Amino acid sequence: MNSSPQPPVDDHYRSTLSPTLDIGAGIYLLLITLFSVAGNLLVLVMAFNRSSRMKPPELLSVNLAVTDLGAAVTMYPLAVASAWSHRFLGGDAACLYYGLAGFFFGVASIMNLTLLAIVRFVVSMDLQSPNNKVSWRQVKILCSWSWLYALFWALLPVLGWGLYGPEPFGLSCSLAWGRLRRQDSSFVVAMFSFNLALPAAVIMCCYFSIAVKLYLAYRKSRIHGRRVPNVLKLHRRLLMMAVLISMSFIVCWSPYSMVSMWSALGPGDPIPPQLSLLPCIFAKSSTVCNPVIYYIFSQSFKSEVKRLVGFGPRLKPCCGGENAGGDQVGSPSGSKRATATTLV
Repeated sequence: MNSSPQPPVDDHYRSTLSPTLDIGAGIYLLLITLFSVAGNLLVLVMAFNRSSRMKPPELLSVNLAVTDLGAAVTMYPLAVASAWSHRFLGGDAACLYYGLAGFFFGVASIMNLTLLAIVRFVVSMDLQSPNNKVSWRQVKILCSWSWLYALFWALLPVLGWGLYGPEPFGLSCSLAWGRLRRQDSSFVVAMFSFNLALPAAVIMCCYFSIAVKLYLAYRKSRIHGRRVPNVLKLHRRLLMMAVLISMSFIVCWSPYSMVSMWSALGPGDPIPPQLSLLPCIFAKSSTVCNPVIYYIFSQSFKSEVKRLVGFGPRLKPCCGGENAGGDQVGSPSGSKRATATTLV
């Protein structure tokens, strides 16, 4: 008696895309992985080289580089291999790992950006003051809190509130938005409220308040015919960098967030797999943005990158060991440049 062959139990991990799309997605993710690892390693190397001169708030930007590097190292290689194998590799255990890691690093990043905005706001309370307003102990507590907060949310689906599962296109795993639509929409609402809407609102309010203070300070200097202090110019540059870093993360993740929200709460049929692929891989691009922003807006980071790759002169110490290319926030003389990791 003949019996028809049974389909593999893990068929939901098979790619629903064409082989050409799989290969293209794998190439794109490989490039993102290489640029992300190289860029964030450069940020960490520069931070290590000038660790004796770091200000306490700079630890938050180092922490952000660690989250981006962690996502690129622990997740992206598996996604590349899965794309080129035309199925997600590793089965249920790997899917749980991948979904948890993605949620963990995503929440850690948005919380770190929120803390950066808050600390930047505190530092700007007195734009002319050279004194540190945040201590090393306080910043270390904030960094630890961002990791613990992210771990708390990432473990909730494992403990029963929420659910991890394969993406519709079958090459990676995340929160199982389609199944949450039927089972637990309360988790979706809570997750988006506390890990996207509220952090984004705090970030925008903090940076808007700083921008208003800078505008008033500039206007006051010009009304009285005084030269704009260099420290105000430095604050303006740091504000621009911080806003761009936050906005790049939000822009990269917003399409994926909207598609996920629609999949979980929207009416009608599920979103086609081909359409859900693009926001997912675009969100992964966020780990590349920060080093690019540093390179464009920070002369000292650009010089350090050129030196490390052998295309620039070695930075010489001067003035009692200070980095000739680096500048200190709150320096009484005020600098015209911003260091690579000086965001707050």
